[in-house]
Amino acid sequence: MQKTLLTITGPTAVGKTQLTVETAGKLQTEIVSFDSRQFYRELSIGTAKPAPEEMRDIPHHFINSRSIHQEYSAGEFEREAVARITSLFQKHDIVLLTGGSGLYLNAVLYGLDDFPEVPAKVKQKIAHLYKTGGLQALTRALKTKDPEYFKKVDLQNPARLRRALELIESTGRPFSSFQRNDSKKRPWNNKIFVLNRDRAELHERINRRVEKMVNDGLIEEVRGLIDHKNLKALQTVGYKEVFDYLEGRTDKQTCVELIKRNTRRYAKRQITWFRSLPEARFVNPPFEEILNYKPSR
Repeated sequence: MQKTLLTITGPTAVGKTQLTVETAGKLQTEIVSFDSRQFYRELSIGTAKPAPEEMRDIPHHFINSRSIHQEYSAGEFEREAVARITSLFQKHDIVLLTGGSGLYLNAVLYGLDDFPEVPAKVKQKIAHLYKTGGLQALTRALKTKDPEYFKKVDLQNPARLRRALELIESTGRPFSSFQRNDSKKRPWNNKIFVLNRDRAELHERINRRVEKMVNDGLIEEVRGLIDHKNLKALQTVGYKEVFDYLEGRTDKQTCVELIKRNTRRYAKRQITWFRSLPEARFVNPPFEEILNYKPSR
């Protein structure tokens, strides 16, 4: 029987964690995470990382695999994840892949182009743009230079925006052109499910999750990271807003509302990304098609 990589993805707060664990339990297999924020050991509450009891003793690969002090690219993840999945197929016919980071999903399923080296002066130029114009300057530049990638990227993540602008500036090509049209051949069958919910329901789930994060100690978690706020791993929704609150630029209520708003916007961009996957199948609750999945022989 051909090996199958079963992907369960979808926007943040849609319900991936519980469903993936239940499915893995039924299939008696293991889970590979491509959630680029959950790689980092120091980030837990703000990344909605599954607690040990939620994992139900099912191995979850790549969660807590890095420190925020270690840079980790999608290209590096591609190499490591493909090797790990290949190894897992030696004992399982089906392996589960889950997460919400579209670029990292593409890396595993289809491969990424090899990015050229960016000259130091180009990096300095984009860094200066960010320093003088902030996030708005980066988003305006990207919208002009690569509207396709602009629709999909997390616009609250300056590290992603800077990386895209660096490549555009140094190569004269839009960043989206580096996302492969000619997929790498993988030695397995891909089955991709995208979890889908009514927009109002998803927004309510996001709002409740953010409130739970705050109640569970998000602000305290971020307070312990404030000395490292400029690290790439911390340039993300749920952390940047709290840094602003802790440094007196907003009040607590505004901080929480901004996390909710920016998370909703991020979810919208995730959905746009997943709609571009040629093999994706969108499924609605109660997700029985996934829970009862059996590979064709």
